[in-house]
Amino acid sequence: MDRAIEQKEIALSTTQSVCPECLKRIPAVRVLKGNNVYLRKNCPEHGEVQVCVWEGEPGYLDWVNPQIPSSPVACATQVDKGCPFDCGLCPEHRQQTCCVLLEVTNLCNLHCPVCFASASESCKEEPDFKVIEGWYRMLMNSGGPFNIQLSGGEPTMRDDLPEIIALGKTLGLVFFQVNTNGLRLAADEQYVERLKAAGLNCVFLQFDGISDDVYLKLRGRALFDLKKKAIEVCAAHDLGVVLVPTLVPGVNDSQLGDILKFAIRNMPIVRGVHFQPVSYFGRYPEEPDDSGRITLPRVLREIEKQTNGQMKASDFRPPGGEHAHCSFHANFILMPDGQIKPLKQDSASGCCCQGKPATEGAKRARQFVARQWSAPKIGTKCKDQLTQAGVGNTASLDAFLEQVNTYTLAVSGMAFQDVWNLDLDRLKQCFIHVVGPDNRLIPFCAYNLTNRQGAPLYRKKLGKDSII
Repeated sequence: MDRAIEQKEIALSTTQSVCPECLKRIPAVRVLKGNNVYLRKNCPEHGEVQVCVWEGEPGYLDWVNPQIPSSPVACATQVDKGCPFDCGLCPEHRQQTCCVLLEVTNLCNLHCPVCFASASESCKEEPDFKVIEGWYRMLMNSGGPFNIQLSGGEPTMRDDLPEIIALGKTLGLVFFQVNTNGLRLAADEQYVERLKAAGLNCVFLQFDGISDDVYLKLRGRALFDLKKKAIEVCAAHDLGVVLVPTLVPGVNDSQLGDILKFAIRNMPIVRGVHFQPVSYFGRYPEEPDDSGRITLPRVLREIEKQTNGQMKASDFRPPGGEHAHCSFHANFILMPDGQIKPLKQDSASGCCCQGKPATEGAKRARQFVARQWSAPKIGTKCKDQLTQAGVGNTASLDAFLEQVNTYTLAVSGMAFQDVWNLDLDRLKQCFIHVVGPDNRLIPFCAYNLTNRQGAPLYRKKLGKDSII
C-alpha cells in the first residue's frame, strides 16, 4: 500500500516548454511523484520527455515567494512568436533587470569539458570599444544602472579589460564583476592592479572543489593551487571574491562542505559561495538523464549534512527577485568563537500570503550583491585589530555592526535551465540578462539554450549564427 501511494502521480500545474529536438514551444505539466517533481512534456513529432526538477524537502509547493509581475522599463521587441522567441526584452517578460552579462570575448585559456559558452582558444570574436560603449548606453537608457558581469569566453584574455571597466564607470554604471577561471589573475598581479584601479568590484571565480581530481574531470587541468593563488592576489588588492562551483553529481557533490569551510577560512576577502548545479547547454560530455542532475533541495540537504548542521536547509530562503524555484540564498556571520550563525532574513520571503512588486525584488538584489560581493571597506588599523582578534571584538554595537559588514558570508545557489527542463514561467521571471543580437537583452537561460544537436537559439556558436 505504501509503495502504491509513493508512486501515485499528481498533476500540480501546467506551463510551457520547448522540444529538445526541434525547439518548438509545447505544453508541459509539473507532476508530483512521491517526493519529487517532474516536468513532463510531449512533442507531437519527437515524443515525450520527463525530467526531475525538484527532489524532496524543502517541498516544491512550500518553496514560494509570490511577486506582482512588472514589465521591463524598455521593451526592444514585441510579442510575435511568443516566449522564448521574442526576447529583447518583450512585454510578456515579468521582471526588471538585475545583472547584465557582457560577453567581451569568445576566447578562453582552458577547454573545459563543461562550458555553457562552448569557448575555445581559436576563432576569435571580440566586440570593439564602440560596440561596448553602445551596450553601456543602451543599458543606461533601459532602466540602468544595472550590475555588470564581464564574461566570455574568458574575459581576462583581453588586455584592455581594465579600460572596458573604466569606460563603463564613466558612463554611470556602478558595479562590475569579472566572471573568470582565475588563471591570469594568479599569474599577472600587475593586471589585477590595473583591474582594481579601473573600478572592478568583484571577482566571480570558477571554483569547483578543493582537490585536483575535480578540476581534472571538469576543467581538464589540475588547477587548485592556481585558484588559491588567484584569491591571494585578489586579497592583496582588496578585490572581493565569490566562489562559483559548478556542481556535477559524482564529481564534486561530496565537496560542498569543504568548499564552504575553505570560504570561511578565507574570509573576509571571500564574500560568498554561489553554487550552480550543472546545466546541459553549450559543451558537455553526453546527453543527461536524471542521474546527471542535482536539484536545489538536494543541494540544501547536502549543505546541512556536510557542514554538520552549522548551515541548515531551514536557514535558506527563496529568492526575492527571480522565480522561487530558480535559486536559494542565506547569509551567515562568522562569530568570535569561530562558529557560523545565520543572519535572520525577512520572514515574508517564504510567505505565500502577499506578493511583493517584482521591481522591489530586482532592486534589492542589485543593492545586496553590490554591497556584499565587494571587498569590505575597513581601514588598515581595523584590519590589523580584526586579524589579531581572529574575527574581531563584538563587545560594542559598533564592533558588532563592523563584524556583520566584514565577516558575513553569502551562500546561494542558482539552477539554470536547459532544453530538457526549461519552464517558460520561470524564464519569464528571469532577471539575469545577456546583451545579445542587435543590442537586445536576452534572459540568460534563453540566450544559452541549445537543442539536442547543440544548435543555439540565440547565441552565436563558433562564428555561426543562431537559429533565430
